[in-house]
Amino acid sequence: MEHVTLLQYALVAICALSAGTLGGIAGYGTGLLMPLILTPIVGGEAVVPIIGVSALLTNASRVAAFRDEIDYRRALLIGALALPTCMLGAYGYTFLSGKGATLVIGTFLILMVPARLLLKRLRARLDGGGLMTAGAGYGLLVGGTAGSGVVLLSILMAAGLNGRAVVATDAIISFGLGLVKTGTFHVAGALPFSAWIMALIVGLSATPGAFIAKRLTQALPIHIHNAILDAAIICGGVVLIAQGSR
Repeated sequence: MEHVTLLQYALVAICALSAGTLGGIAGYGTGLLMPLILTPIVGGEAVVPIIGVSALLTNASRVAAFRDEIDYRRALLIGALALPTCMLGAYGYTFLSGKGATLVIGTFLILMVPARLLLKRLRARLDGGGLMTAGAGYGLLVGGTAGSGVVLLSILMAAGLNGRAVVATDAIISFGLGLVKTGTFHVAGALPFSAWIMALIVGLSATPGAFIAKRLTQALPIHIHNAILDAAIICGGVVLIAQGSR
């Protein structure tokens, strides 16, 4: 990262703002799109720790922008088991970061959309123990990957949340997981000073996107916002599968 140019920093900042706006609308964006920009610049090993730190800022801005929509009960159910497994996943990443897991994640995402619609038709929802179990699995994934945050989007929609409530609840859960993830990477020595600088550029650039997204989503009917969320999940799954197939 010592040879990053000012032009590359500017490119990262512009892309982060765009990704932050998408994240405010679709519930994710920065963690899935920014690795495509960062990997050629900083190298693959640095990407997950950088995204983990920058997510603290981007998710804090979403919490502030959508705080009235947060479902605290579901956030606590998911976070109860997601926090310890996130720490485990992040610690494991410091030893090995394989691309094969992205194939599983991407396939899971794509399948989650019809599964959620089926659950809705059957009037069945993830709740209680099922929601905590899903949180445990998600924590393990997010600890060692960048871009798997879209899995949480699927879980929340399967739990019955819609529209801006999905974005808001996702943000507060992701903020808590980001603290655990960043602490683990820091202790393991995976966050040199140069990584902190890049993470701050990404996070600060993406932060205004949450407030831009809030203005955009205020005019969206709930069924259209849900359709955008479903499309975002499927696109995210396709991108992850493509990355894992390289």
